[in-house]
Amino acid sequence: MTEQKPSLEQRITDARRANRVARVPYLTAGFPALDRFLPLLRDLDANGADIIEVGVPFSDPVADGPVVEGASRKALANGVSLEWIFGELKKLDPPLNAGLVLMGYYNPFLQFGFERLIKEAAAVGVQGFIVPDLPLEESHELRTMLKSVNIDLIALVGPNTDDARMQEYAPTASGYVYVVSVMGTTGVRAKVAEEANRTLERARRNFNVPVALGFGIQNPAQVDAMPVQPDAAVFGSALLKHIESGGSVAEFMKPWLE
Repeated sequence: MTEQKPSLEQRITDARRANRVARVPYLTAGFPALDRFLPLLRDLDANGADIIEVGVPFSDPVADGPVVEGASRKALANGVSLEWIFGELKKLDPPLNAGLVLMGYYNPFLQFGFERLIKEAAAVGVQGFIVPDLPLEESHELRTMLKSVNIDLIALVGPNTDDARMQEYAPTASGYVYVVSVMGTTGVRAKVAEEANRTLERARRNFNVPVALGFGIQNPAQVDAMPVQPDAAVFGSALLKHIESGGSVAEFMKPWLE
């Protein structure tokens, strides 16, 4: 019998019970090279990742800053596709301990075909999807199909998401809600914007699932300094830059484990 993996929500809840913020690294699939993808996933899994967000490369990543966009373009040039990603994830034996989330734009998922997408995702243990350009009003079909195989469609909210809009998202929210720290694209910033605290407070008030904070998270000190603590921290650009410069995952993750 296959062992039931903890849900995304449970993983974050367990981290909070251990008095720490859940660690959610973001890795663009196939970056910096095709043969690095699985070893990097294994390294993240071995060095404290609770959930790993795998970025699906896309030619027009409107929400991504220069680092993630550059990684995406490099991965596409390397020949990365959804089919390749699923093929690689099937090679993970044993499977990852960390939860696995696919983050990508609507068009590649639509072109792949929802039925095939759901089947492949479930087969490789994907537990969640994040689709930044899919509005709530157009998400019912994908959400329903994902829910049928216990995969979460994770909501994104930001400083420009008012309470009324959060309340519209709340009844269907599952896994966790991804709070964008600042308006604009992803990328490393010296400190988390003040408005992130207000957005976190409002998200906590309006949602009954854990709250993850992303966009601009570089190190745990930034999160520790926040008056309002998220349940999970998502970090991508800083990790990708570190990897591209030749740094190891263990080196990058070490401050998150202290």
